[in-house]
Amino acid sequence: MRRRRQRRGTAGARPRPGEEAASGATAARGGLGGRGLAASRPSSQPFLLGLSPALRSFALRDRSRQRLGPLPTRCLRYPGGLEETDRPPLGGETMRKFNIRKVLDGLTAGSSSASQQQQQQQHPPGNREPEIQETLQSEHFQLCKTVRHGFPYQPSALAFDPVQKILAVGTQTGALRLFGRPAVECYCQHDSGAAVIQLQFLINEGALVSALADDTLHLWNLRQKRPAILHSLKFCRERVTFCHLPFQSKWLYVGTERGNIHIVNVESFTLSGYVIMWNKAIELSSKSHPGPVVHISDNPMDEGKLLIGFESGTVVLWDLKSKKADYRYTYDEAIHSVAWHHEGKQFICSHSDGTLTIWNVRSPAKPVQTITPHGKQLKDGKKPEPCKPILKVEFKTTRSGEPFIILSGGLSYDTVGRRPCLTVMHGKSTAVLEMDYSIVDFLTLCETPYPNDFQEPYAVVVLLEKDLVLIDLAQNGYPIFENPYPLSIHESPVTCCEYFADCPVDLIPALYSVGARQKRQGYSKKEWPINGGNWGLGAQSYPEIIITGHADGSVKFWDASAITLQVLYKLKTSKVFEKSRNKDDRPNTDIVDEDPYAIQIISWCPESRMLCIAGVSAHVIVYRFSKQEVVTEVIPMLEVRLLYEINDVETPEGEQPPPLSTPVGSSNPQPTPPQSHPSTSSSSSDGLRDNVPCLKVKSSPLKQSPGYQTELVVQLVWVGGEPPQQVTSLALNSSYGLVVFGNCNGIAMVDYLQKAVLLNLSTIELYGSNDPYRREPRSPRKSRQPSGGLCDITEGTAVTEDRCKSPTSDIKDNSFSRSRSSSVTSIDKESREAISALHFCETYARKADSSPSPCLWVGTTLGTVFIITLNLPPGPDQRLLQPVIVSPSGTILRLKGAILRMAFLDATGCLMPPASEPWKEHNVPEEKDEKEKLKKRRPVSVSPSSSQEISENQYAVICSEKQAKVISLPTQNCAYKQNITETSFVLRGDIVALSNSVCLACFCANGHIMTFSLPSLRPLLDVYYLPLTNMRIARTFCFTNNGQALYLVSPTEIQRLTYSQETCENLQEMLGELFTPVETPEAPNRGFFKGLFGGGAQSLDREELFGESSSGRASRSLAQHIPGPGGIEGVKGAASGVVGELARARLALDERGQKLGDLEERTAAMLSSADSFSKHAHEMMLKYKDKKWYQF
Repeated sequence: MRRRRQRRGTAGARPRPGEEAASGATAARGGLGGRGLAASRPSSQPFLLGLSPALRSFALRDRSRQRLGPLPTRCLRYPGGLEETDRPPLGGETMRKFNIRKVLDGLTAGSSSASQQQQQQQHPPGNREPEIQETLQSEHFQLCKTVRHGFPYQPSALAFDPVQKILAVGTQTGALRLFGRPAVECYCQHDSGAAVIQLQFLINEGALVSALADDTLHLWNLRQKRPAILHSLKFCRERVTFCHLPFQSKWLYVGTERGNIHIVNVESFTLSGYVIMWNKAIELSSKSHPGPVVHISDNPMDEGKLLIGFESGTVVLWDLKSKKADYRYTYDEAIHSVAWHHEGKQFICSHSDGTLTIWNVRSPAKPVQTITPHGKQLKDGKKPEPCKPILKVEFKTTRSGEPFIILSGGLSYDTVGRRPCLTVMHGKSTAVLEMDYSIVDFLTLCETPYPNDFQEPYAVVVLLEKDLVLIDLAQNGYPIFENPYPLSIHESPVTCCEYFADCPVDLIPALYSVGARQKRQGYSKKEWPINGGNWGLGAQSYPEIIITGHADGSVKFWDASAITLQVLYKLKTSKVFEKSRNKDDRPNTDIVDEDPYAIQIISWCPESRMLCIAGVSAHVIVYRFSKQEVVTEVIPMLEVRLLYEINDVETPEGEQPPPLSTPVGSSNPQPTPPQSHPSTSSSSSDGLRDNVPCLKVKSSPLKQSPGYQTELVVQLVWVGGEPPQQVTSLALNSSYGLVVFGNCNGIAMVDYLQKAVLLNLSTIELYGSNDPYRREPRSPRKSRQPSGGLCDITEGTAVTEDRCKSPTSDIKDNSFSRSRSSSVTSIDKESREAISALHFCETYARKADSSPSPCLWVGTTLGTVFIITLNLPPGPDQRLLQPVIVSPSGTILRLKGAILRMAFLDATGCLMPPASEPWKEHNVPEEKDEKEKLKKRRPVSVSPSSSQEISENQYAVICSEKQAKVISLPTQNCAYKQNITETSFVLRGDIVALSNSVCLACFCANGHIMTFSLPSLRPLLDVYYLPLTNMRIARTFCFTNNGQALYLVSPTEIQRLTYSQETCENLQEMLGELFTPVETPEAPNRGFFKGLFGGGAQSLDREELFGESSSGRASRSLAQHIPGPGGIEGVKGAASGVVGELARARLALDERGQKLGDLEERTAAMLSSADSFSKHAHEMMLKYKDKKWYQF
């Protein structure tokens, strides 16, 4: 061991004063580029055995290139002298990547130490770390998106296939969401990102046409699990405004801004030469341009008649065969939409003045009827007052009653503040249905796809700005259907997310049972009518749960198993606080801009079902799960004063605090009796607000339904006019009965069983005499400390109002400020060191420890890790009587950048979960004391190492914004080190289980997703995925076990992805199918008399009219055809993996189809040859049948 330390000393690492406690962090700063022992172990790489060091280094690089492509700069291994320092600088010293003096020292020392290093690489010292066989390789990793959940963000278009029963929604960002039966969803994206202005299904054909704002049409193939574009058509000279595709037709009518109509063959996606020019359509009926085309539809009874609506108010009935207008209908007000009666004799128009006009086809002079649905009828026959525009109208008929006229908009202008409405007019009744958001579009769902039959409407699907509503037209009162899709993620803005894979199997049923009682009543009794497609085969069998925290203080639990999403249970954390009735009644919450109950951090123990949340108003709430309803007379509450002043520090300890058995900063050292509410008015001597929490806890009894019930409320209070800083880290341990949280002022630990504060220290006091930054605590009265979501270590000073800023305000501000380096020279910055990571564990706190014990590991934004020991009372009987002894161990470890995550491995490399307690019903009517004793007597579930021999070691895995280290315990030697990024910083790092092994997964601000093996920290995956463009991504991105991850891709949608090769391979089977073979319903019967007298629907040979032979070719400059990647043309360039397999399969099918075609041609030729032979044989037979044998 002495030789190893001596060798490391030659690499130029300078010891610092007081470094004894941090020897574990500095011991590994060796000559292998900051990798410690990572490269000095040939046995961990079997293919390196027997090679010289030079060949071994080349082989490592070559093998890395084969797996990961070009080796990133950060993965290069430098020679002994080239080392990047990772220690915090002293005083005003700034950190440099390379020190020229150290380079020269390394060169001079290289020759003398080379032989010694070779010897040590080939023959490691006898007391090296035990070798762990790692099973994860780079081939186990592949990154791909899986599914997207939630409401389509900024929707703009809607379509429905009445035969396949599939709904399509387009958005302003070019996204396409397809919905079938519950759990059958699909997400697609147009590459251009242009807004979708219209969608048209090829009904029962498994295809969809999308029209975009960039004047491009796309044909989507829905007959595959991942829809793809088959063709695209880009209009070059005209803007597309409206499209119409008749049922069972291959000719798409496209209206433009100039008023012209072009016709597209959807099979080849080419333009026909047939064009309807605007001047021919209106001729002399108008002296000016009629405006853009806003409507196109063919007469339900005569396909040869096309109804064209222009924005100015002109409507033209065009005869396609004669190429001229039959009738022209003119109205003074602009037109927004047009709809036919199914008999084809009448149509209805909606106008910009809130009127509806009904026209007879053969009476173009004036409308038959003019209706103002929401206008006030004036006396003396005067025209009603104008109303808001009616944006859309639909006209649907029924066999057994009056027709339905359904419209959106048209409200009176004097209805200020009234919510958007959908109006349903049926006979003499008019129902006005108020919506929560503005209406984007709506469609009436009918029994038949044929426009010339009675429509029999049964529902209306309404696409709102932030919701999707389905109204039952068949029931009185028009109730809505219960929506089975997970579209309520954004009911309140999402502020944080956590993802748990492989949860206990009884957890989802338990949450569902308590959540089922929360469901609203009054829904339609019918089943959800959008039920197309088929479910995929779920290859994943483990339970997955997503927890979302929201701006209104609610917490939602979602079942995310097998790439589906379903809400299980909703918890409202704001119920424990008094609601402010008016602005004057908010003396304490005024430090929060908005959403004072917003959730910032969630800590959850799935085994014990204990839940802890931290809110934006510096409040922490502990919840216990129960299936029984209880009434809490007094809500248990604690106040914590977590801000220190230099003149009157409340702790009597010196710089190194002794073991703390009493709550520091609390007036009562014993378990405090529950308080009904905090003191509401307190001020210091100079009149500043003091000892006042941000929120007021309810003083009245609280009825708590089955589910999560409040166990304890902890609030930070104002100190000397300074508001409490937001909580930056949070951890809960159900086995110890402890909750700990920290912010940029310090750390506090609470015993939620005894309802007592155990620890209350500033970050500076955690260092004791080992503080390397030489700083002093400052009085908050002298200067104020700004604070954001995490304590920012950046230039400048924030205004006071930002210190309790709502997380939702980050959506408006995309700037992301955070500690990007440990090089901090300003004392002012250093004094704002925040607690950034907390982890309970049973491990070794000191080098001299012979056995593991309960500990808390604390990480800060300046890269320091403290270890605090926990002395729990012996036995379950004493746990509620004796206090927990908390004492700093004196051990300090250091990394570069803010600490993000910590975890522990046992001697075999297996992940050690924190100790936990199995869940048991807490609220039972029997003797509670007996129940508690029985509960405490059960064995505590702890990490595997506690039952192993004490001589076996553990590994602490610590991930910071810049690097990761694996530290051997109890020796505290740095076994492995990996500099994750030099130019960026890690946003999220998680230690996760995958394929019966463990790895470290990281997401960087530069968009890279990386994984590293454990414990050796070998790079396994490095893929550029998504740059940090929004605080929302940073706040919600998280990894979990089995190769799963997610983040909030938009304010309303969750994007799930996987980094597991196995999941990528199985994804195709897990996805649902949108298209299923369904027979098209029979066409309506024309009847005897209609057939006899020609009253039925008139068909049209569109091929004859629009084909190239009769209409000619369209101008090439008008539109450009672009073959899509979903067609045969794009197959050869398809990517590898699942998509490539699909492409190859399609290519194989196409080749098989071509071979079958050739075979069919050859068979036809043989058949023709056989026919010819048979004909000649028959002629021969006729010629000789009457001749005798002797006549031949």
